Amino acid sequence: MWVTEGTWPACVDAVRALPGDVTLLHVVDVATAAALSGPVGLLGRSGPADQGEFLLAEAAIELLDAAAARLGRGAVRQTRQGRPEREVVAACADVDLLVLARDGDRSRLGPRSLGHHARFVVDHAPCQILLVWPESTPALRTLPPPPHHDQTR
Repeated sequence: MWVTEGTWPACVDAVRALPGDVTLLHVVDVATAAALSGPVGLLGRSGPADQGEFLLAEAAIELLDAAAARLGRGAVRQTRQGRPEREVVAACADVDLLVLARDGDRSRLGPRSLGHHARFVVDHAPCQILLVWPESTPALRTLPPPPHHDQTR
């Protein structure tokens, strides 16, 4: 299960009913880590060069702890650092199922309900995928209309 800020509870709820072993995966984005590190850190405050990485690692542990607590059963916890979409796909090399949540525009049905990272994972993961809505599924009336060139409908 891909644990991301804001959408992980829906993924945990979907995984809870599934049999088998569970791995909770969180990826620290290298771009975020780089932005928080260095001589000028978060919001312009200066600090140790590795302060940003420490804060992100601490946040990842807290996120995985919360997901494990909600899951209510044993799970392997894994943190990776890199480009999230690539790290998730790589982590799927030996799994049967990946559970992830929609992370884009969740107010309507359609392709924009997937953000860039999730779209890449859905298109490239070498396993089956369970894609969940983090909130209530939007109404069918939010489905985009057919293309103008489609005269059969």
